[in-house]
Amino acid sequence: MAKNEILAKISARLESVAKLPKMKNDSIADMLTKKGISRRDFMKWAGMMTAMIGLPSTMIPSVAKAAELTDRLPVIWLHMAECTGCSESLLRSETPTIDSLIFDYISLEYHETIMAASGWQAEDTLQESIKKYNGKYILMVEGGIPSGESEFYLTVGPHGTPGAKTVKKACDGAMAIFAIGTCSSFGGVQAAAPNPTNSKSLSKITNKPVINVPGCPPSEKNIVGNVLHFILFGTLPPVDKYNRPKWAYGLRIHDLCERRGRFDAGEFVQSFGDEGAKNGYCLYKVGCKGPYTFNNCSRERFNSHTSWPIQAGHGCIGCSEPDFWDNMGPFEEPLTDRLYNSVFKGAGADATADKIGLGILALTGVAIAAHATIASVKKGE
Repeated sequence: MAKNEILAKISARLESVAKLPKMKNDSIADMLTKKGISRRDFMKWAGMMTAMIGLPSTMIPSVAKAAELTDRLPVIWLHMAECTGCSESLLRSETPTIDSLIFDYISLEYHETIMAASGWQAEDTLQESIKKYNGKYILMVEGGIPSGESEFYLTVGPHGTPGAKTVKKACDGAMAIFAIGTCSSFGGVQAAAPNPTNSKSLSKITNKPVINVPGCPPSEKNIVGNVLHFILFGTLPPVDKYNRPKWAYGLRIHDLCERRGRFDAGEFVQSFGDEGAKNGYCLYKVGCKGPYTFNNCSRERFNSHTSWPIQAGHGCIGCSEPDFWDNMGPFEEPLTDRLYNSVFKGAGADATADKIGLGILALTGVAIAAHATIASVKKGE
């Protein structure tokens, strides 16, 4: 499809969304002004989001418009078996970013963490929202879901309704479904062996398409960006084999890691606190799972975008991958030659890192990043 056709399609889509009733009294411009954020800052943010979700710069005005319409589509957010960390990462920002402010602006019809209602009143709100906006709302689910004979391990509301039943009903009436965080995307720690509650991912509870937004927690941009994409196109974004949006999870942690040059040079931390650690060497040998993990943490970071685990000195634990709790541990040890059920089949960094560290002469295409070649020199030559 030509660029002009895409722009025309997006324009028509935004016009149709704009005709939906407003659910907020203030416009997003008013809200941002009250927070001390200028129109210029907002457009810079729109430009960054446009690039993030893989669109050309000509679509920056469209992305900005989509953000301004985020109150037109109601959102139901359900909590299952989780720690609420995904919500908290958005809600507890000391200096709220535009992403978190956009999230506040979204018309959240039901969200247990931030709503004032509880008990019967909360249950009535949920059921009324599902009924009132049937086929028109976005569903976001946080947490793994106990199922089958074990569904009683998680009950919700005054009726003690199993979470799995609540989720199924909400999925049936949803226009788009997003699994927020690793627990909802893949089961998370709740589904770790021996999984006594038979917790499952959201995609195994419903037959409808589910976009997984994993991470523990995921970046706020990864959450808001998917909403913007849906408003823009009215469709779910292109995904990888694990139903993760490619624009957010298309690259490995290793690909954009600030310590990547150290890996290529064979400079590894051998133990926490050694000279290599002090000098910012690669953390692969002390357990970093960056070569096996698809996410944009190194670009988005956390805590108001100030840092992320590898920058802070600990390796990636692979939290955005399926069954990471079982497959990635022990977290302070490299995977080495253990078979890992990923696209690498155990033949990624684990096949080369030790050799590089020993300084063996090699010219090897590294499977975890095909664009890089590694050259090292034998000791003494």
